[in-house]
Amino acid sequence: MRLWTLHPRYLDRAGLLAVWREGLLAQAVLGGLTKGYVRHPQLCRFRSASSPSGAIATYLRAVHAEAVTRGYAFDAARIDRRRYGSRLAVTRGQLEFEWCHLLAKLARRDPRWHARLEAVQRPRTHPLFRIVPGPVESWEKGADASHRGDRQRLAPLRTSDSVPDPVKHRADKR
Repeated sequence: MRLWTLHPRYLDRAGLLAVWREGLLAQAVLGGLTKGYVRHPQLCRFRSASSPSGAIATYLRAVHAEAVTRGYAFDAARIDRRRYGSRLAVTRGQLEFEWCHLLAKLARRDPRWHARLEAVQRPRTHPLFRIVPGPVESWEKGADASHRGDRQRLAPLRTSDSVPDPVKHRADKR
């Protein structure tokens, strides 16, 4: 299960489908509707929210919005009606780790999508999250010790930064 800190715009088709499916599973886990995955580390940040179910529902709404932008038919009725009005803190190191992880996956799985993202200097977060200083999150199981330091290879993030939209870029090429 990977619930990306990155904005869903950066995910290729397979990644967007996976995060939707995994987000729905996370929603069921956080809502107490399943016994599996209850200790999954990706759920720690949602459990820390005042309303874990509202936080994952808010997360899923942004994934759904990206799917609609691309013309996919994700069923919004599957998203819990609860909302979460705050943003969850996530460390800069976590965002950096996930960006590198995504680029490595895309280089193998979808080189054309990967090429579109290479120009991105300041990847945006999913709208649910806000960046705070720090290393890779302690719950991240995919990072080895070399990723746990507070190294900052990405340019500073600002909410006003403009980043290329890979979906729009694809449409412009047609």
